[in-house]
Amino acid sequence: MEAIVFEEFGGPEVLRLVETTKPQPGPGQVRVRVAAAGVNPLDHKIRNGWMQAVFPTPLPATPGAEFAGTVDAVGEGVTDAAVGDEVLGWTVTGAYTQYALSSSYVHKPAGLDWTAAAALPVATETAGRVLGLLGVRSGETLLVHGAAGVVGAAAVQLAVAAGAEVIGTASPANHGYVRSLGATPVAYGEGLVGRVRAVAPRGVDAVFDAAGKGALPDSIELRGGTTERIVTIADPEAGTYGVTFSANSVEAPEPALAEHARLAADGTLRVTIVETFPLAEAAKAQTLSETGHAPGKIVITP
Repeated sequence: MEAIVFEEFGGPEVLRLVETTKPQPGPGQVRVRVAAAGVNPLDHKIRNGWMQAVFPTPLPATPGAEFAGTVDAVGEGVTDAAVGDEVLGWTVTGAYTQYALSSSYVHKPAGLDWTAAAALPVATETAGRVLGLLGVRSGETLLVHGAAGVVGAAAVQLAVAAGAEVIGTASPANHGYVRSLGATPVAYGEGLVGRVRAVAPRGVDAVFDAAGKGALPDSIELRGGTTERIVTIADPEAGTYGVTFSANSVEAPEPALAEHARLAADGTLRVTIVETFPLAEAAKAQTLSETGHAPGKIVITP
């Protein structure tokens, strides 16, 4: 099979397309013929070696965490999947490859295409996890920083579906998109507090920071001076302000992913795909991701 590997940490030039042997599924694992793999910012951070203290990566390694594809083989004890089943989820062997192993997956709804399926696991798990930490309820007002980003957009849609009123910060060019998701858009930057108060005079009940652009002081002010019910996934200064930083996955993400896949299949939840790349152009995909300016999800199709 073909796979992308890196044998040293560094820029996108360390990614190489190689021929290697198919992995064999162990107990509780399935082997999947990958149809699409999602590209996430964490991928290039791991490739650069920046995440060694948090995610130690033995080399050589294959990038990528999320995939969608067809079960090709099953390991001992697997009873919830069979060869030929279409699934999506997280891989333990890397997703930028033709074949990957997984022990955390759900069945793909028939109406969901491969690229959309591969774009779901990381973004929707993150969004759903943080909304759970915030305890967002119907009728409450949620402020989402970075509402036009992949995770922010997922959070907006899930919160709206739960009955919350959502205000989303974004650049003016993305206000139409944020509005189409069901949120009220406001421009980020200086004067944010006044703009948010203009559309939510009674204040906001919770804040989800998916942008990491220094919005925590404004968020605390908008919450009346408290750090309660403010969570960031992007601002490394969270501890300085006493704000919760969420980076850990839930223990059993599969039920939530199955529901998110159902919502995506029926059109309630959508992840914008900005560009797809063949496996051989994984370096180009990561280069685009690393700019931080891709207006949606990047997907690799092996």
